[in-house]
Amino acid sequence: MKTRIENDSLGEYAVPETAWYGIQTARARDNFPISGRRPDRDFIIAHARIKVAAALVNARAGWLAQDFAAAIVRAASAIAEGQHHEQFVVDRFQAGAGTSHNMNTNEVIANLANVELGGIRGRYTPIHPNDHVNMGQSTNDTIPTAIRLATLAKLSRLVAAVHDMARAFTQLGQQEIDTVKSGRTHLQDAVPTTLGREFSAYAWTLARCARRIQDTATDLSDIGLGGSAVGTGLNTAPHYAKQVCTELERLTGERLRPAADLAAQMQSMADLGQVSASVRGLALELTRIANDLRLLASGPRTGFAEITLPPVQPGSSIMPGKINPVMLEMLNQVCYQILGQDAAIAAMVQAGQLELNVMMPALGSALFDMFDWLTQAVIAVTHKCIAGITCDRARCQAYAHDSVGLATLLNRAIGYSAAARLAQESESSGRPISALVREQGLMDEAAFAELVAKAARGVEP
Repeated sequence: MKTRIENDSLGEYAVPETAWYGIQTARARDNFPISGRRPDRDFIIAHARIKVAAALVNARAGWLAQDFAAAIVRAASAIAEGQHHEQFVVDRFQAGAGTSHNMNTNEVIANLANVELGGIRGRYTPIHPNDHVNMGQSTNDTIPTAIRLATLAKLSRLVAAVHDMARAFTQLGQQEIDTVKSGRTHLQDAVPTTLGREFSAYAWTLARCARRIQDTATDLSDIGLGGSAVGTGLNTAPHYAKQVCTELERLTGERLRPAADLAAQMQSMADLGQVSASVRGLALELTRIANDLRLLASGPRTGFAEITLPPVQPGSSIMPGKINPVMLEMLNQVCYQILGQDAAIAAMVQAGQLELNVMMPALGSALFDMFDWLTQAVIAVTHKCIAGITCDRARCQAYAHDSVGLATLLNRAIGYSAAARLAQESESSGRPISALVREQGLMDEAAFAELVAKAARGVEP
């Protein structure tokens, strides 16, 4: 590979000849061969937009020459539009705070802008990565701002995916609202309910999770850009923080505010911890729902088999015809991984010291993974599983009318103790409650069936 030699405060270093990045990026790439994972796409875009906003504000203040600003804006905008992402080569686990990524962005933009202006990549004239691209900025305010902006972009996608899943459950709930089935508590027979009520409850729970995640966007929208190194606004133009926030609102479409305390948004990552906690809450509910659906679909002969999941692939390499609940199994695995990422984020949120939290690169990466993995999992499960669920109404009805839990319906008529004896007789003899009720002259079979249906629908007998 042909290289060019660049210089920094540590001396000379070889950089790939065709690379748009420069010496600090090359050093970091070689220093951190850790995960093999490059920066998140939304994060790259968010950071490039920060460079656009900063150049515009600095030019307006007269700090940055108009032609320099225009070249920087064009280069950074190209990155924000998806170009040159292969030039972002620093591992996600890197120097604390994200200085390596910040310089990766600065160098790529500077080289693109200089070549446009007739310069040579790697020479950094007339535009310098630090003096011009990074003007009025620090790693310490650009990186946490980029993490928050990237998270806001991902948040809207996850919320939309969860609402889609909730709608699929709502549709199933409406479709099966009158499908009477046995309720189960402690995995034992309980009073009757309907399949529709179970599905509708899932929809309501998911909508509440989506609302809780959406609510965290308010705190995320407080950005610390303009605080520079420690929140004092050192080396920033007059009114920079407010003006750069306005530019970012235009570029991102998000409703943003300069944080009332710029230093706090470098010290504290509590808002990111809260976002993570809300996604963890969703993952816990999704795990529970996935496990319920796997139980309801268990069988087809020796399990509940009240619902059937759409087959998406053969389930066994040795057992012909076996179909497994693979989409829900995948969702469980993703949710468990989310719990691990949330635990890591919690540890990194509390690891900040004095003016800065240097764990931001890994913290941001974990948060991005949570959103991306869960969004894709929810979309896949909604379309490949939930939307295709079918229900065995006859089996649900048979279980409902054979359930020992039906004795509870007689509490008001014969009392708890007599109903308990009836349940015990049904369990020991294997005969249904309905038959015992008829034989003992408590109620005819049709009346008891109507009582079961009313109880399942939540209607007072």
